Amino acid sequence: MDALHDTDLPDRTDVVVVGAGLAGLACARGLRRRGLDVLVVDGAEAVGGRVRTDVVDGFRCDRGFQLLNPSYPAAKRLLDLDALDLQVFGRGVDVVQADGRTATLADPTRHPGRAGAVLRSGYLRPGDLAELARLGRWAAPALGPVHRLTDPAADDAPLAAALDRAGVDGRLRTEVLEPFLTGVLATSPATTSARFVRLLLRSFLLATPGVPAQGMQAMPDQLAASAVAAVAALALRTPSSAVRRTADGVEVDLAPAGAPAATVRARAAVVAAGPAAAAELVGDGLPAPRTRGLRTWWFAPAEAPARTTMLRVDGARLGPVVNTAVVSQAAPSYAPPGRHLVQATTLLGDGHDADEQQVRRHLARMWGPAAGADAWEVVTVHDVPEALPAMPPPLDVRRPVDLGDGLLVAGDHRDSASIQGALVSGSRAAAAAAARLGARVPA
Repeated sequence: MDALHDTDLPDRTDVVVVGAGLAGLACARGLRRRGLDVLVVDGAEAVGGRVRTDVVDGFRCDRGFQLLNPSYPAAKRLLDLDALDLQVFGRGVDVVQADGRTATLADPTRHPGRAGAVLRSGYLRPGDLAELARLGRWAAPALGPVHRLTDPAADDAPLAAALDRAGVDGRLRTEVLEPFLTGVLATSPATTSARFVRLLLRSFLLATPGVPAQGMQAMPDQLAASAVAAVAALALRTPSSAVRRTADGVEVDLAPAGAPAATVRARAAVVAAGPAAAAELVGDGLPAPRTRGLRTWWFAPAEAPARTTMLRVDGARLGPVVNTAVVSQAAPSYAPPGRHLVQATTLLGDGHDADEQQVRRHLARMWGPAAGADAWEVVTVHDVPEALPAMPPPLDVRRPVDLGDGLLVAGDHRDSASIQGALVSGSRAAAAAAARLGARVPA
């Protein structure tokens, strides 16, 4: 996809896509496959939206600790996963217990050498095994037909109520599942849709998440450079200030950096900006969805605090860090040779804004005093206020993308709070726009 000079903005096109994140790029790809002329605009200096990677002193620091699950159907369809060279994390979790000891819960088929650690974890006592069996029965539908999980008419409830009914109320829930899900959902999982959590568990059961060797930025870069999307036009540093319906389509007002404002007329427009920006551009037709924020701290310790690829959580939840990991153990390309990179994620907003000293104290507990977290170099810190849309019950992963009269919207807030949701919503918006414009169906 070729970036335009400011003076190259067309007066007219078939479709303007506002936003060059995953949803917008997936939409542009789908529109081009249907033979439509497409202009993608974004106010940022690079594609990616919330999926970006900063390279700081040779360290690859994603804007927010993110993982790609290769089991996502949309990722398998739209991305070249082999070319991304996914660096996978451990299939399991390290749990710091109330007494400060660390218990490892790992898949023995993937990590046979960890079987002894799992047996010594303290989570295999008779009561825990009974709870594990109840949790397994509750989670079993996750591996059934997907439509039963996504059907808006299906029964749903807040996760806490669903687990209570299933009798999952012991240490595996309070010390393992809930701390783990807090980082995945960017909020306490208690009020999240139980069906959405089953969807998440499905993806984790089917495959192990990882990061592209060159950082999460490699995903949107690949989408933007794909053979089909390359014939669409991309204008970066070109934010949209307004989107209006007209008698014969839409008008999109643009404010290119260093150039006069411009208006592009199109037969349709797809607003694929972030949740708040999309609601502002669309107006009353799109209420702003509730979102959850995350803050990710990237540290460069002198020595790796542990030789593990597992995500680590605090089962006692005695500090602000919801998860931490030695990213360079799983993905050596994220750090310069001989260096190490640790991420620590905290919740952002709603009174959860932790300062550096609070984070360092909690990391000292989670990695042990000998790790010397108080002296770790800070590489960078990323605040992601709209990291994920909230997913309360009842779950609806097919929110309308066509708002009528040539105006459409895409983003994970129209589907599910995930990379899968962003890609699917973009594809849905492309299909809806093409159908409205009478474009051909791709072979």
